[in-house]
Order: sequence, then structure tokens, then C-alpha cells
Amino acid sequence: MLNLFSKILKTQSTLVLVTEEDVRQADVMVVGKKIKSHVKRLFKGSLAIRQIDAGSDNACEQELVALSNSYYDVERFGIHFVASPRHADLLMVTGPVTRNMAEAVKRAYRATPDPKIVVAVGDDAIDGGIFKDSYAVLGGVEAILPVQYCIPGNPPTAKTILFSLLNILEDVHQKTLSQK
Repeated sequence: MLNLFSKILKTQSTLVLVTEEDVRQADVMVVGKKIKSHVKRLFKGSLAIRQIDAGSDNACEQELVALSNSYYDVERFGIHFVASPRHADLLMVTGPVTRNMAEAVKRAYRATPDPKIVVAVGDDAIDGGIFKDSYAVLGGVEAILPVQYCIPGNPPTAKTILFSLLNILEDVHQKTLSQK
């Protein structure tokens, strides 16, 4: 398992492409059951996610919060949002990295135990979005952290994030199989 995560950390960031048609046709329960089986296999039943706001406009955060509402209820699929990066397996970073938040984001990354997966959520986190040329912004998350996966959108919907999480877990699973 350690080899898998070392490979993830060495892998360049991957844009998780999800078409609107895929998202429209995807049933939350079907996607959730697939996520649950991957979480059970890869993370022994519980995937802990720490969301970090690097300076966003809160649009992506609202979509991430929606994942915990009664419609999506990602807890039933083994996904838990945690309050501390020390308990996280996966970091979801939203927003462009502002100069004021850069050190806090780096600290959260260092506090997350290895092996860790970093996901940039939203266009702002990927490349700075509409804020990229601002004096107050350093750019996307990749400017200060190694990012393995990117979920595009401004903001991506909760369903898109859920479907993208499935794609990320499937990719991690494929990397596990290729190392055996």
C-alpha cells in the first residue's frame, strides 16, 4: 500500500474530466455504492477529507457542504470531512492561493500524514481563475503544493465533485493494481 501512495505522490496532477452528460445520467446511489467499495478496499472503510479554503469566494465550499446534506449524505459512503489535517487522507483545496493563506495551506499540508492525496477543487484552485493576475494571489494550488488531481468548474456542482471523487478513487485503485 505504501508503494501505491508513493506513486501517487510522484504522479503529476491529473485533471478529472467529467462530462455534463455523465453527471446528469449518474445516479447518486449507484455512484455512492461504487465509492463505498473503493473506500472500503483502499482506505479500510473510511476516507477522511480535510477541506482547505486558500482564499476562495465560498462557491466551492457551498458545493462541498452540500455533499453532507440529506440528499447526498456522503457519510453513508464512508467519506468523512474532518476538522484537522492530522486526521485526513485527502486534502481538497478550494480557491486561489492568496499571499495571506499560503503559509497556512503549507502548514496544513505538512500536518497531513503521509501518504496523502491533494485535490484542487474549482477553476480558482487549479490556476487562480479570475483572480490569477491579482497582486494578492500567488496562483493555483500547484504554485505551493504538489497536486495529484484537479476538479474543474466554477464551481463544480456537488454531484460533479461526487462523480469526480469516484474517478479519483478508481484511478488510485488502478495504480494499486498496476503496482502488484
